[in-house]
Amino acid sequence: MVMQPWLWWLVIAGVLGVGEMLTLALILGMTALAALVAGAVAGVGGPLSVQLVAFAATSVVLLLGLRPVARRHLHQAPATATGTDALIGVTGVVLEPVNGDGDGRVRIRGEIWSARATIDGQVLEPGTSVRVLRIDGATAIVHPAQL
Repeated sequence: MVMQPWLWWLVIAGVLGVGEMLTLALILGMTALAALVAGAVAGVGGPLSVQLVAFAATSVVLLLGLRPVARRHLHQAPATATGTDALIGVTGVVLEPVNGDGDGRVRIRGEIWSARATIDGQVLEPGTSVRVLRIDGATAIVHPAQL
């Protein structure tokens, strides 16, 4: 039994499609689409030379035209930090003495937060400028801003 040319193109497209799923490089997926186009040409009775031209032309158009657009959309900037994540790295001012036990208070972006110093035994006095390292529950973990 001899396989029809369109079926060969379909097999090639399938193999390239599986390869794309394994690599996610977008190159094999574009050539798989080009193989489907060549298979369609073969399906309507086009000669091998026309099938190869259709495959090559579609590959070039997809790789040069669609791939850069697709990559741009895949590699978007990271999402903007929200909630307590938006406070990391922000400076604030000590309102009540801050120590390693979490007894102090700081003002961060107009809000008053419980605060804990990062260094045990260190006491940050009122008026000291601090930087938020992380948020632990409802407590800001801070260290002096000049460090």
